[in-house]
Amino acid sequence: MDTFDADVIIAGAGMAGATLGLALAKAGLKPLLIDPVVFSAQLAPTFDGRSSAIAYAAFRQWRALGLAPMLEPYAERIEHILVTDGRAPGPLTRGPGPFFLQFDAEEIADRCDGEPLGYMLENRRTRAALAQALEDAGVAVLAPARVVAATFGPRAASVTLADGRVLHAPLVVGAEGRGSVIREAAGIGALGWDYRQTGVVATVKLERPHGGTAHEFFLPSGPFAILPLTEQRASLVWTESVRRGAALKAARPEVFHAHLQRRIGEHLGTAEVQGPVFTYPLTLQLAERLSGPRVALLGDAAHGVHPIAGQGLNLGLKGAAALAETIVDAGRLGEDIGSEAVLARYAAWRRFDTVTLSAGMDAFVRLFSNDNPLLRLVRGAGMAAVNRIGPARRFFMQEAGGGVGDLPRLLKGEAL
Repeated sequence: MDTFDADVIIAGAGMAGATLGLALAKAGLKPLLIDPVVFSAQLAPTFDGRSSAIAYAAFRQWRALGLAPMLEPYAERIEHILVTDGRAPGPLTRGPGPFFLQFDAEEIADRCDGEPLGYMLENRRTRAALAQALEDAGVAVLAPARVVAATFGPRAASVTLADGRVLHAPLVVGAEGRGSVIREAAGIGALGWDYRQTGVVATVKLERPHGGTAHEFFLPSGPFAILPLTEQRASLVWTESVRRGAALKAARPEVFHAHLQRRIGEHLGTAEVQGPVFTYPLTLQLAERLSGPRVALLGDAAHGVHPIAGQGLNLGLKGAAALAETIVDAGRLGEDIGSEAVLARYAAWRRFDTVTLSAGMDAFVRLFSNDNPLLRLVRGAGMAAVNRIGPARRFFMQEAGGGVGDLPRLLKGEAL
């Protein structure tokens, strides 16, 4: 084709897709973002009640893209992580017990330039910063607009919108979530399963300071996490069966608060719920491939994992950094950025990390979301052993922080 509507069309303007679009624009390319929901609606407190643990390497990417001034006032440093195991609620009332893991940022301060273990950010704050940065960079965003079909030819890809418009580019990126139209149109299958669990999410104001500590407490029904936010608040991620999750969502405020306080215990005092309670189904889904001719997959379109260790968004942000670098470097060398050979480099770069982390999260869910006495003994002994071995403990901290492996330049805090 002689003319294109953009260098890269990105279906999905969520946090991973928007980060990719911003990175490409900063490097001189012309991305076009398409999303069914306008940014103003995505920023409403009722749109997405979740908060995300952002790995320090992923936050470096946002710094390199100029987002830090807009994000840092709302980012809570995670200085400590306490992982405990038990059979009953009230994780903080009785202390960690004999089997626990404790991670402290000070242990790896010399390896990560004094970064914390990660940052807690409300998703709506991240979306607001990305929306502003995209506007400042002059990135075109079509919203509300929905991709209903796509075709991939030898020299160009085309997407058809619900209103009949057809747009062309050398490359199309599917970043529109687990039900990706782009992935399906490219003939890329996906495998996965339903955990038959629901994530119940709420934001609370705490009576006592949280000290920058993230608590992850494992119960037979699933993990219960207390994740520190700014202004002495916390994000609660409460995993329950589908039936109990629906009941908690529908419960009267006083009933929900009673169950919640029983879970938290006395350590942080009274927790006051702020805003609505959200519920999300928990599933695993992995695309069979990350790329094909004229197409690449990113974020939940490529991999949707259980939130047990807070790595879902970080996987997407790692992918955005790797895909941006692959595309930009290929373009500077005069290569066709949508060719199968170029996109295969992105897939090869991200495949091992994506599969191993997804498999690890799945194993973690199955190991900890049960009350089998033998498994309890094995996991307890394993946690205690790792807690006593400094090098192993530090490796896990660096891995969770995104500081291990062949890192894209953006994850090192460097410009493209």
